Amino acid sequence: MDDNLLLSFEGALAHQADFERELEPFLQALEAGAGEWMPDIVKGKRPQSYSRAAIWRILKEERGERSTSVGLYRKKWPMLDMSLRLRLPPLPSSLQIWLDVQPLSLFSKTEECWRFIEMVRAWAIHYPAPYASAHSMADRELAGFPHFGREAEVSRRDGFDKVYEVCWLNVFGSKLVESVGRERMLSTPARLVEELPNGSVLLILWPTPADFASDDARVAQARAHVHLRPDLDFDTVLRRLRARSAALVPVEPHFHPDLAPLLSRLPDTFAISERQQKIAELNVFRPPEPEEWLPAALPSDVESQERVLSSYGELSEGLVAALHIHLPSLMDATPESLTDLDFHLWRENFPERYTRELIDAHTAPAVGAYLGGILVRRLGGEWVPRKKLEESQVRVGERVWLPFLRARRYMQSRQSLLDYSLTQFFHEVERFRS
Repeated sequence: MDDNLLLSFEGALAHQADFERELEPFLQALEAGAGEWMPDIVKGKRPQSYSRAAIWRILKEERGERSTSVGLYRKKWPMLDMSLRLRLPPLPSSLQIWLDVQPLSLFSKTEECWRFIEMVRAWAIHYPAPYASAHSMADRELAGFPHFGREAEVSRRDGFDKVYEVCWLNVFGSKLVESVGRERMLSTPARLVEELPNGSVLLILWPTPADFASDDARVAQARAHVHLRPDLDFDTVLRRLRARSAALVPVEPHFHPDLAPLLSRLPDTFAISERQQKIAELNVFRPPEPEEWLPAALPSDVESQERVLSSYGELSEGLVAALHIHLPSLMDATPESLTDLDFHLWRENFPERYTRELIDAHTAPAVGAYLGGILVRRLGGEWVPRKKLEESQVRVGERVWLPFLRARRYMQSRQSLLDYSLTQFFHEVERFRS
């Protein structure tokens, strides 16, 4: 659950017709400043090893009527997700950079931070930007601008007349500087305030972005913001920043033991800024105890048990055939494959994404057959088939269990996938077998 350092930058292009000439300063600064997170893959329609020649080739291949783009990545830790997009006439020519480096803790090193700052300084000099920033992704999300260009979009709408946030790194374009007042801008209390040759101002709030949530950093952030926005109240701004820090304090997972293999996967599906809250919510989640069992078996009422058990096998095989590309573990029919199935159906929001007719007629029966098959295979169970599918049982030890009934309840909603998880059901059966 590592945080990321996220940079969004949009600057003007002078010679959009000559990619190699125009992007030379961009690449020189990138290659000098990247350090440990230097890209090794460039991608257009297909990935290639990093080289300038590959970048030129992809930009030409991807060129449309109004834009072209290339992605830059890393194959190993630290991770990089970076895109370069050029907007071309008849649109105003610009260079848009989205740069996402993980982990943020990489930037607890002063040397790494100063290389990054030098890189952005070079870009800001060669490609004048109305506004650019680099900051924690989690904190940006809490501040309300998680997506590329959000600051620029808000500022552009309002004429670049306000400072909406002060991030760890900021480039304030000349128009915004004049709106705030150049003298006021240059006197901002911050780690570094530098006037660039094109009239922009580079402002570094704090030595490193990795400790943005510390109280000292928050006080500095509030002071800088209120200095640039005298209409704001310091105590109100600081209270809001401290609340954001509190929302990001790590929460130790203490999940229900039966569900820990499943619940531990859920937080990573949420935005970084929401994950600690989700862990706290999942820590107190307690599903109902499984009720899909009987103290004694109902006798089988089918004419041919062999034929019915064969149909259960076909239902189970159909589920595996439909999902094995996404979930290879289904072919192993293990307890772990039940957790994989729980997580996949929850992540895809399967019960609410597909029609009730499909789920009731096909998916739920297939899940029930697969669940029952694992009880037979892994816990020594024995099928007791019934004409009514939800009455069909698997005898394990002194109890009989109702996998088709469990599957029907399980497939009612996204929440029911957790309330009636297959993972919990298996562990409950396993306990009573013992």
